[in-house]
Amino acid sequence: MIPRPAQLTALLVMLTASITAGQPAAGDPGAEPGGTTGLSADAGLPTASPESAGMSSEGLARIGPAMQAYVDDGRLAGVMTMVARRGQVVHWEAAGMRDVAAGDPLETDDIFRIYSMTKPLTSVAVMILVEEGAVALDDPVSKFIPAFTEVTVLNDAGERVAPARPMTVEHLLTHTSGLTYGFFGDSPVDRIYNQSGFFTEAEGLDDFAQRVAELPLLASPGDRWNYGVSTDILGRVVEVASGQPFDAFLPLDMIDTSFVVPADKRNRFTAHYARPDGTLRMIDSPADGEYTQPPRWLSGGGGLASTASDYIRFGQMLLQDGELGGVRILEPETVRMMRSNRLPDALVPIQLGTFLSSGYGFGLGFAVVVDADASPEPDNDGVFRWAGAANTFFWIDPAAELIGMVWTQLNPFAAYDIEREFQTLVYEALE
Repeated sequence: MIPRPAQLTALLVMLTASITAGQPAAGDPGAEPGGTTGLSADAGLPTASPESAGMSSEGLARIGPAMQAYVDDGRLAGVMTMVARRGQVVHWEAAGMRDVAAGDPLETDDIFRIYSMTKPLTSVAVMILVEEGAVALDDPVSKFIPAFTEVTVLNDAGERVAPARPMTVEHLLTHTSGLTYGFFGDSPVDRIYNQSGFFTEAEGLDDFAQRVAELPLLASPGDRWNYGVSTDILGRVVEVASGQPFDAFLPLDMIDTSFVVPADKRNRFTAHYARPDGTLRMIDSPADGEYTQPPRWLSGGGGLASTASDYIRFGQMLLQDGELGGVRILEPETVRMMRSNRLPDALVPIQLGTFLSSGYGFGLGFAVVVDADASPEPDNDGVFRWAGAANTFFWIDPAAELIGMVWTQLNPFAAYDIEREFQTLVYEALE
């Protein structure tokens, strides 16, 4: 086991190190009409021709027109796609606009709100603490946040009763804690969450965790998979267990990944859109929106902005069992545990709107394919993935040594089947 200071330093070095990137080889795909070329020296990983990584240039060239169609018919302002195989970026393109009104084209390494794609980073931070012995998966959450000693469950009779068992760190990592978000459901507990104002009124992670502990659970920990604020509570666990502010501990020397986009980078920050009447309308400005000032509390569940080149290195570290560029961040067995299903059979498959098809369980921070035959996508068993609320998606396929990302900035989540369309094109390009 690597001691924490050395381990964190190694993680920061891994995420910021400059790996010599190859120049695009003959036959690499260029820009599609309306888009920018994908392969450059700042892709975050070495670049290569598709054929050298066992992929088809002709197949990957079909991605650009498919994404451009979303822009041309007004469904999206812009979209970025990236594919890495065997540790090399073989496709990286952008189509459309960063800011429609300004006529500002989207570029491949622009900054996106990644929202819930923050969760894997927080989960890795927790597992660093697990490896060093500061946290155990079966530790009760109350060990770090005493207010959770008195947490209650709202039963069918509308009564608050004691849970059947204590909430543990693993319950938080697997979203079986009984916590919810409030805005994904309409249960009595969801309504209590929505009426409480905790999400917008909390001042700091400590206050946020205290407020959450006062709210009832949907179910006893371990009884139900439910997407909620579990990973945000893990942020407070990290603070207490490490003795550091969450953002100081979080592995964030990814150079463009942060809770606040600084002024000197806002010319690369994407606008966030919705289509309430069928026309794209900006709902968060890159110039003076929510990511241009410090948040009231640091959300480990959804607070980060990032770039493709930052995130692909993080993903490649996970694909390579916790190591990248000769630097080990987590032990192989830790990463394999994270990306393996940890749910009992009774809780599989999980569901989250239209995002996940049948065949998914959940590991320690990711949805995991446990039955590829039950999935309509060209998945392999062991694929793990997650996404962000503004429609940023990634998946990692260990068997194919493949990472795919498709990112845009649009509400509502999963408005289109763009990830499934993109994923199908990527797998069809495998040789």
